Amino acid sequence: MPETVRICRRDDLAPGEARRFDVGDLRVALVRIGDDFYAIGDRCSHEDFSLAEGEVWEAEAEIECARHGSTFDLRTGAPCSLPATTPVPVFDVVVDDDDVSVVVR
Repeated sequence: MPETVRICRRDDLAPGEARRFDVGDLRVALVRIGDDFYAIGDRCSHEDFSLAEGEVWEAEAEIECARHGSTFDLRTGAPCSLPATTPVPVFDVVVDDDDVSVVVR
C-alpha cells in the first residue's frame, strides 16, 4: 500500500539542487527545478553511486551521475546516456503548502 512520507520543506532545496533522503530502506534523490520537485532512486543503475551528488540539468529535467556521466530523466527514471542502460525508480511528489513528501510503496 502506498505511503506518503514528508521529507523536507520547500525552501530546504534551492532551484537546481539535488539532495539525498533516506525513506525507510529507500535512498531517494529529491531534485528541485524551479518550483517543481522530482524524486528518483538515488542509486545509479550502472554502478551503486549517489545520483544526488551529480549535476542537475535543469533545461533537460535530467540528473547526471557524478561517477561515470550517465544521465537520467527525472520524470521517468530512464537513462538518457551511457554507460547506464537500466532505469531507476521514480516516486510521486506531493507539495502541500511548504511540505514536500514522496509517495513510496
